[in-house]
Amino acid sequence: MEIDRTEVVAEVTAAFADYERALVDGDADRICAFFWDSERTVRFGLADHQYGLDEQREWRATQPPLPAGRRLVDPAVTTFGRDLAVVTTRFGYAGGMPTGRQTQTWVRLPVGWRIVTAHVSVPHCPVRGIS
Repeated sequence: MEIDRTEVVAEVTAAFADYERALVDGDADRICAFFWDSERTVRFGLADHQYGLDEQREWRATQPPLPAGRRLVDPAVTTFGRDLAVVTTRFGYAGGMPTGRQTQTWVRLPVGWRIVTAHVSVPHCPVRGIS
């Protein structure tokens, strides 16, 4: 298995950037379109969780927009073969340190790259080494 094939990293990086634009725009339909349309899709959020894309659609429809100035710190895309990738990043907002953490597992499906599981968290204690 080849790890980090250049063309696969580029594909997932582009898909992740499109996902982030949808997230910042607060477009629930576009955000959900990046997820696998399955009851087995799992997303763990800061104070929420959804099992299946239908639950996520319901949850997203009620969410306020993100705070202005979202920024990513050290996003990393690691691919395994042609059809599996893990994306990790830290995030923060204007005027503050990046405190959030985000992990997504992406799989190439017949419809394109989709997130099959995601986890967003904020540590309860200060994190060292974040600039």
